[in-house]
Amino acid sequence: MGVYLPRWVWVGAGLLACASGMVNVVGYLSFEHQAVSNMTGATTLLGGALAHGDLQASLHLSAVMGAFVTGAMLSGIIIQDSTLQLGRRYGVALMLTSLLLFAAIPLFQRHLLFGAVLAAMACGLQNAMATTFSGAVIRTSHLSGMFTDLGIALGHALRKMPLQTRRLRLCLLVVVTFFCGAVCGGWLFMQLDYLALLVPASATGLTGFGYIAYTHLHRRAGD
Repeated sequence: MGVYLPRWVWVGAGLLACASGMVNVVGYLSFEHQAVSNMTGATTLLGGALAHGDLQASLHLSAVMGAFVTGAMLSGIIIQDSTLQLGRRYGVALMLTSLLLFAAIPLFQRHLLFGAVLAAMACGLQNAMATTFSGAVIRTSHLSGMFTDLGIALGHALRKMPLQTRRLRLCLLVVVTFFCGAVCGGWLFMQLDYLALLVPASATGLTGFGYIAYTHLHRRAGD
């Protein structure tokens, strides 16, 4: 099955993946050294912490994982329907993601765990939103699925099978933008410390506001 998504969805996927890369690298470079958008890694670390009897680390990791799920739950409450449609409350979800990231900055600066918790909640919210409007085609907060799809596409190409070029381009888009976000986020963290989160927080907020304004104008034009 091919990937047929409107252009604004492709643009949004790239922006969200880039923002996730920035948020995740800041979380990793923070005092907790905790990736906040990759729950596979968090689950693995939780297993290791439990095996070593490290109660504090176990509680911290559980809080981050719970926050990610809570963010995804908020997305389900806000958007409600998985049918892609211009006018659904994607803008509200994006602006809430932005507020969570802004709120995480002073908590990170004070070396409080709730900074990572809010950042993980923001990642869960935006990842669930992208998953909802793409029918699970797009995952913007982690890359395992994208790399898997790339490998499948390469295998099909070697077998001379039809290549889903749209799917391949989408995977490359998410991987490249996430990586670029991680590079930029790492550099900004060296320059600005936790204020580096101002960039993804502002980007998601402006994207959400722009989406709301665009849908409003689209509705007016249709009246």
